[in-house]
Amino acid sequence: MNIHLSLAPIVSLIAGILILAAPRLLNFIVAIYLIVIGLIGLFGAGSLHI
Repeated sequence: MNIHLSLAPIVSLIAGILILAAPRLLNFIVAIYLIVIGLIGLFGAGSLHI
């Protein structure tokens, strides 16, 4: 059985949960999310499957 997980949806799921849990951290979480997604796009880690 093969499980293919992409990194971007996992990061966005974690960011969404953190925003729901601590809305005061919204700016910080969004900034970190955008940096991580940008790095994934630049270095091509989006095609990395676990």
